[in-house]
Parts: sequence; structure tokens; C-alpha cells
Amino acid sequence: MISLTDSQKIGMGLTGFGVFFLFFGMVLFFDKALLAIGNILFVSGLSFVIGLERTFRFFFQRHKVKATSFFLGGVFVVLIGWPIIGVVLEIYGFFLLFRGFFPVAVGFIRRIPVLGSLLSLPGISSLVDKIGESNTMV
Repeated sequence: MISLTDSQKIGMGLTGFGVFFLFFGMVLFFDKALLAIGNILFVSGLSFVIGLERTFRFFFQRHKVKATSFFLGGVFVVLIGWPIIGVVLEIYGFFLLFRGFFPVAVGFIRRIPVLGSLLSLPGISSLVDKIGESNTMV
């Protein structure tokens, strides 16, 4: 089992609440307040989990400038009051930021008994194969 420090446990909680508030804000027709709270909790939770220095190194790498600007720009747009445009920018930036992680996630999900069989269905399989390739989501 992986041992977590207390700050990493707090970060996992903040990140979880952030994802919950983001989802709940989208379900309630892009509620500005819930999306703003979700954004703040998600980013602060991420920095608690991996540390402040590693968070800055992750977001401000030279080859991730475009992705970071879209993601943080979307957070800013949500905070100033345009939730739909902000969420679209955030989602695009999120996919650009974490596209290197998608092949790992798809490989892990394919090993889960029920989900793996769902991902091997004909229509879904080709889509998952595209997502699983890290260089196709540019």
C-alpha cells in the first residue's frame, strides 16, 4: 500500500472535493460559484498532493505553455463570470496537459474485468485506441 503524508491526504481530499464541485457545477447548468470553488479546490489540492515546486514545474514547462495558458485561462474566465467559455477552455487545456497520462490510464482500465470488455467493443475500441496514443491529441 502507498503511504501518504498528511499534506498529501489533505490534497487528495481537496482534489476530490474540487472534482465534485466542478461536476456538480456543470450539472446545475454551469453555476459560476460552484465552478469557481471547484477550480480553486482542484488546483490547490493538486499542489498539496505533488508539492508546490513540482506543481510549478509541471504547469510551466516550455512545451506545456499552450496547455497551461488554456487551463489557467479557463479558470480565470470562470472566476470572472463566463462559466461555459471557461469550462471549454479548461477541458481543452486539461486534455493537452495530461495527454501523456492517457495511455497509462487506458492500459490500466483495460485490465479491469468489466471495463476492459466494454473498451474492446467495436465502436468504442477505435476511439479508445486513438485516446490511448499520446501524440494524436494535439
